Amino acid sequence: MGCILKGGGGLYSRLVVGAVLLAAGSGSRMGNRPKSLLELGGVPLIRRQLIALSGAGVDELVVVLGHHAERIELAVRDFPVTVVRNPDPDAGQVSSLRLGLQALSPKIDTVLVALADQPLINSQDINDLIGAYKKRPAGAQVVQPTVDDQPGNPVMFSGEVREQILAGEARIGCKQWQSAHPEAVHRWASTNQRYRTDVDSPEDIEALATRTGHRLRWPTDLTEPA
Repeated sequence: MGCILKGGGGLYSRLVVGAVLLAAGSGSRMGNRPKSLLELGGVPLIRRQLIALSGAGVDELVVVLGHHAERIELAVRDFPVTVVRNPDPDAGQVSSLRLGLQALSPKIDTVLVALADQPLINSQDINDLIGAYKKRPAGAQVVQPTVDDQPGNPVMFSGEVREQILAGEARIGCKQWQSAHPEAVHRWASTNQRYRTDVDSPEDIEALATRTGHRLRWPTDLTEPA
């Protein structure tokens, strides 16, 4: 399963990786359309993320939906994932993260949190992040890619961090935990711009096309803003 190998020790010791894929937002800057259903090469972004995560050997996948849940669920229902709906997605991303963490099984050693609006992330990017997590410095519990000293995504953290987040107040998520424990955060320096590439607005779609040649398109039933 990707770079996560059974048996052995050291760099290639077996990790049970669970992923939480966040796709609960309203897409307000996209005319209230679900960003995760933008298509690249005819494939919705959320499916591209699931393909990348599965291809990297992630053991367990949880997708958190909120706004546009019925529409997005149609795009993921043929994947072996657990779908969780946030009944109050306007409460913010932390609420969706916590629901996703709760839905992962206790066997998970480490958690990877991914965003559904990153169009270029592939399996190798996920493998590289898992490798960086395995090689993290002693004492590090969180690994976040940084590109030109700017934070990127996905992010990985230990099962212990998951437990501490869930045991904390409802406002506590990964960012808040990192702020409270900076000594336990490994900023993994990378030159891979895909970790910093997401789309929040029509301007981001145009900028992506100009910079990379990759043109994102809405499915035909979402071409007009809601």
